[in-house]
Amino acid sequence: MRLLSYNIHKGIGGVDRKYDLERIIAVIAAENPDFICLQEVDKQARRSKLHDQGAMLAERFGLAAHMQQINVHLKRGCYGNLLLSRWPFHSKHQVSLRLQRKKPRGAQLAVIESPLGLFHLVNWHLGLAERERHWQVAHLLEHRLFAEGARHPTLIVGDFNDWRNTLARGPFRQHGFHQITTPIFRFRSFPAFAALGPLDKAFQRGLLIQKAHIVRTPAAKRASDHLPLVIDFEVAPSAPAESPT
Repeated sequence: MRLLSYNIHKGIGGVDRKYDLERIIAVIAAENPDFICLQEVDKQARRSKLHDQGAMLAERFGLAAHMQQINVHLKRGCYGNLLLSRWPFHSKHQVSLRLQRKKPRGAQLAVIESPLGLFHLVNWHLGLAERERHWQVAHLLEHRLFAEGARHPTLIVGDFNDWRNTLARGPFRQHGFHQITTPIFRFRSFPAFAALGPLDKAFQRGLLIQKAHIVRTPAAKRASDHLPLVIDFEVAPSAPAESPT
């Protein structure tokens, strides 16, 4: 199975600052993912022609299940995360990751009925401050709604904003997760036109990872200010997820 995680920057190019959702769609379609985890998806905002991007993307890809999470409200419109799946959701939740007066952030959680078995998928967009990110990861991993799906193999993806890769040595290790996006120099994804920061990451527990890479095509370098992350993986029903420490 194949997953794509992508901060689409509201469909605005990182170099030309042009709004063009069709470029985003073309980049995603070229990878033919089964699961699409997006961040910074606009809904009825002026900068994106008042488009409901979540509805447009769900209709264009025609996958079996989708959910949109609104995190940030603007003077006109809003934006947040979007999760699309080729197979149905067994269960789904959305969790706020806002810390005090910081910018609103959120996580989407879904247990998915894949042909290889149930697995737990999380899509999120973390904050800009290191203390905030560590709180957000710990908050989610200890949340009762996360616990509902935690007995299944689990994959956590999104824009981590973790320039120094400190999360791998903190709460993820404590909960038995392994980083997929390592060594980090191979997973630099921001800014798209000259990627230096390994901001788009993935962690897993109980899955078989076949391959992971950053998409560096000319089209991807133009479409957003981030490059997409693609992961090929399998669910191993006979191999239960590790228990948190």
